[in-house]
Amino acid sequence: MSAEQASFKRLIDIGIALSAEKNPARLMETILLEAKAIGQADAGSLYIRTKEDQLEFVIVRTDSLGFAEGGTTGVPISMSPVGMYHQDSAGQRVENHTNIVSEAALTGKTINIIDAYSSTAFKFTGTKKFDRGTGYRSKSFLTIPLKNAQNYVIGVLQLINSIEPQTGNVVPFGRDIEPLVEALASQAAVALENQNLIESQKHLLDSFVRLMAGTVDAKSPYTAGHCQRVPVLTEMLTQAACDSAKAPFADFSLNEEQWYELHIAAWLHDCGKVTTPEYVVDKATKLETITDRLHEIRMRFEVVKREAVIECQQKMLDGARNGVELKQILDERLRSLDDDFEFVAECNRGGEFMDEERIQRLQQIAGIQWTRTLNDRLGIAQEELNRKSQQPEASLPVKENLLADRADHIIAHDTVVHSADPRNLHGFQVEVPPHKYNLGEVYNLSIARGTLTTEERFKINDHIVQTIVMLESLPFPQHMEGVPEIAGGHHEKMDGTGYPKKLKGTEMSVPARIMAIADVFEALTAADRPYKKAKTLSESINIMAGMVKDHHLDGELFKLFLESGVYQDYATKYLESYQLDDICLDDYLAAD
Repeated sequence: MSAEQASFKRLIDIGIALSAEKNPARLMETILLEAKAIGQADAGSLYIRTKEDQLEFVIVRTDSLGFAEGGTTGVPISMSPVGMYHQDSAGQRVENHTNIVSEAALTGKTINIIDAYSSTAFKFTGTKKFDRGTGYRSKSFLTIPLKNAQNYVIGVLQLINSIEPQTGNVVPFGRDIEPLVEALASQAAVALENQNLIESQKHLLDSFVRLMAGTVDAKSPYTAGHCQRVPVLTEMLTQAACDSAKAPFADFSLNEEQWYELHIAAWLHDCGKVTTPEYVVDKATKLETITDRLHEIRMRFEVVKREAVIECQQKMLDGARNGVELKQILDERLRSLDDDFEFVAECNRGGEFMDEERIQRLQQIAGIQWTRTLNDRLGIAQEELNRKSQQPEASLPVKENLLADRADHIIAHDTVVHSADPRNLHGFQVEVPPHKYNLGEVYNLSIARGTLTTEERFKINDHIVQTIVMLESLPFPQHMEGVPEIAGGHHEKMDGTGYPKKLKGTEMSVPARIMAIADVFEALTAADRPYKKAKTLSESINIMAGMVKDHHLDGELFKLFLESGVYQDYATKYLESYQLDDICLDDYLAAD
């Protein structure tokens, strides 16, 4: 093989190596070292152009001094960047042609200097300062701009002091090697540009993902911070699993791409919450929608009370002689209505269990009637008018119940993807209520516990369905195809009773099971939820231990969560001081 053929083969091999390298530091180091080898240079530097048109050192090598900064050394660069532009005395931005590196970047041309100290074209101020400080003698220079496909200079490669192999003397860089180094520089520019594009896309994706998580958290104070803390805890527990030398995690590990896949999945695990209305997530009372409809019912009570007063007064005007008795009846009627309203208001808060006796009283109150004299179909939205039109319009005036479950309170489903839906290609197995929402007043006030109806609980739980649908619609690259499974599995349970796919533990990946633990622990300990007091460390661990016993959470991961100290590390950073009580690990690990 001729020398020329050998050179071409080497360039091809270098090009293949550069295109395969994914680590930015190793890539830039490879570029410089290969260029030094081709030019037989003792020293060299690689500069990268910033958005501010600064040429920053990213790697520096001087073999004879044993000097190395940047790249994979871990030693930070100590040299200042070179500006491609500076301000003149008039404050105008002008090109910097006094520095050889900036000149190469500005002109896009290779510059070959035989001896820096005899050159009149450039000042070499930084070079001479380096030489004075180290005793080095910089002489021959070969400076090559790195251009991308658009002929835009993205960096500069500089070689210093070509060494003659036989004598070891410093000689000028031969004109014959310039094309080889320029060819390498061209390959290097393509590799760097590709990596920059990949890093830019990755940065854009990361920023979008964090934006999405922040949007979900900002929608409601009830979920504030959740989407940002769960990823932290997920990655902590995953690292503990990777570090474990004990079964069943001794062989568990993640490569760089799998870590990134987990990172994205953790940040997007609740992205489907953007579809959940705030008035459902934040529903503080049983009658609350966008407003609390208790105010409307209170006004009906006021109307009933006024009608009772008017009825009493009318009887007196008609000549009734038992005025004292009528007044006593009226007072008793008004007191009864006040008491009934207080009962309805108490039911609305959702703090007390609604047993059958309370529901019966609620239904009796609902039967109280009031008189409506105005058309209730004027000035309303078309969608509500359509619902009211399902029933014939009553002639005015009309008697109506104080509390009602009307046909127009029923809101039908629009799009629901579930187990019985032919469009369900995701394997969902969820029980869907007959309606999207039921705004019936008696129906809502009769909620046994809390403030949410069956339909509203379904809507809240539906966020995980929407998360999976959203994520599976995205064209993730092959190394990130597991994002929907990891993000969408944190409400599944080990015994297959979770949602939305009723997966068993053996059907879930380790990262998905880790997400479930992180999601529960964060929710239990969160101190920024306005609707509940944050639980202490011991309370949270005890609840999770019960979930493990009920086969809802992975027992092995829960054990690792405790033994590794991840729970304590997270608690120290994110929990309030009053939550940091003592727990006895033996109580939870002894039975294992």
